[in-house]
Amino acid sequence: MTDLSAFPIAARWPAKHPDRLQLYSFPTPNGVKISIALEELGLPYEPHAVNISKNESWTPEFLSLNPNGKIPAILDPNGPGGMPLALFESGAILLYLADKTGKLLPSDPILRYEAIQWVFFQMAAIGPMFGQVGFFYKFAGKEIADKRPLNRYVDESKRLLEVLETRLTGREWLMGEDYTIADIAHLGWVRNLIGFYDAGELVGIKDFPNVLAWLERGLARPATQKGLNIPPRD
Repeated sequence: MTDLSAFPIAARWPAKHPDRLQLYSFPTPNGVKISIALEELGLPYEPHAVNISKNESWTPEFLSLNPNGKIPAILDPNGPGGMPLALFESGAILLYLADKTGKLLPSDPILRYEAIQWVFFQMAAIGPMFGQVGFFYKFAGKEIADKRPLNRYVDESKRLLEVLETRLTGREWLMGEDYTIADIAHLGWVRNLIGFYDAGELVGIKDFPNVLAWLERGLARPATQKGLNIPPRD
């Protein structure tokens, strides 16, 4: 049997199936990226709910695997060369899973880097901006009387949605006919902006029909429907 005892995180979240890839996550936009990808790829994995509402991502055991204190993180007992591999940051994990399986990324080197750039676009732009809209519109930031921060993030979110809208013109997915980790990276964030943050009208989402059609296609995928609820909330 695979021994994960060298990893403190396995003591707090024990593995019932230590030979499988271990996912430590919570169903947030960053978290569901990995569960959706794993479902798409069909890799055996075991999910563990790290409840961010209870600050579990800041426990010593989780920080031993992810010093950034954010979900998700993975522990693959069958990493490169058969050695265990621990990874944090959702973009890096998506790239690893795609490389591990040879799926969800184009094989052509030029197209591969093009897809990776869209993953980075989400990590560096879409995620941070949409998250700030959520903070200033739905959460504690809404109490701030000065609405200039909210307006700044709304305007930038509209600009980023226009980037996606333009990219998706005449395309089914961000890379054309092929569904890739670039799409998976964005789906949860666009869904949250409209649903969880209830900011669709705020950002004029109806002005981006290509984005809405792409989102509908992505959410209709069986792997997405399943992955959106993994790990289940308490």
